[in-house]
Amino acid sequence: MTKSLMRGLTAVLLSISAMAYAQSYPAKSVRIVVGFTPGGVTDVAARIIAQKLTELWGQSVIVENRPGASGIIGAETVSKSAPDGYTLLVAPQTSTSVAVTLYPKLPYDVVRDIPIITVLGSSPQLLVLHPSLPPRTFREFMAFARANYKTLSFGSGGLGSTPHLAGELLNVSLTTKMVHIPYKGENTAVADVLGGQLPLMFSSLPVSLPLSKAGKLRALAITSPQRSPLAPEYPTIAESGIPEFETATWVGLHAPGGTSRELISRINGDVVRVLNYPDAKERLAQQGIDRVGNSPDEAAAYLKAEITKWAKVIKAANVRID
Repeated sequence: MTKSLMRGLTAVLLSISAMAYAQSYPAKSVRIVVGFTPGGVTDVAARIIAQKLTELWGQSVIVENRPGASGIIGAETVSKSAPDGYTLLVAPQTSTSVAVTLYPKLPYDVVRDIPIITVLGSSPQLLVLHPSLPPRTFREFMAFARANYKTLSFGSGGLGSTPHLAGELLNVSLTTKMVHIPYKGENTAVADVLGGQLPLMFSSLPVSLPLSKAGKLRALAITSPQRSPLAPEYPTIAESGIPEFETATWVGLHAPGGTSRELISRINGDVVRVLNYPDAKERLAQQGIDRVGNSPDEAAAYLKAEITKWAKVIKAANVRID
């Protein structure tokens, strides 16, 4: 038997073995690592999926919180885990597509070491102002910001967060330089906008929507590519003057590097299935999360596009983590 034939036979046998393993998976409990404390969008999405997978698989799916360093600690843990499907990662783009550029010494390769299985969901932000500011539409805001950016600032829940980078993308798009004020959490920043100490910020729907509807904040536009069914009265920034403007806190499901394509495909199919359960859709929507559930190839393409997009914004805005 020739060496080439031996290699071909070995590849076939490995493929058959991987398919058989994927079909019998899972045979024990599965751990989903979340690199943040309980209660945020990432943790909530992970727990909704974990509960539904437990019901589907008949095996416990446990969420383990490993907070620290913008989710990097949790992602690194999974990157070093066995590629057998029993340790998975739920992470937002701050730990993946943004971290690639923002953290030059990132201890894992996002594409190779934590390959993405699917994008679970996406949560846009609203651009909100203190009601004392003159603009009442986003087009009015663009003119106002260009004329007054030297005295304007915007807040966020922290350096490198999605609301921070949304503000920087706005700066780049308008050729302005509004000053970023990082807070230790979104709620603190929102409180300062409510009090008039901070003029504006991008804020998540669950936090900002009730305040906007009550007239305590003025919401001008949403960052999703289409209007949100949760807040259809607010136009998108893309339709209001900055074509292709889009930001969102999106959450992906990842596996350790080396996980077989067959197993990734099996997990993907089951996760997409539970994302379509009516009660899962409702619970995600209540948290301001638009479910996605794309294929591994579609998710990988999206991840790479996001890496490219945020690298340009971070470099153009000279964002640095000290």
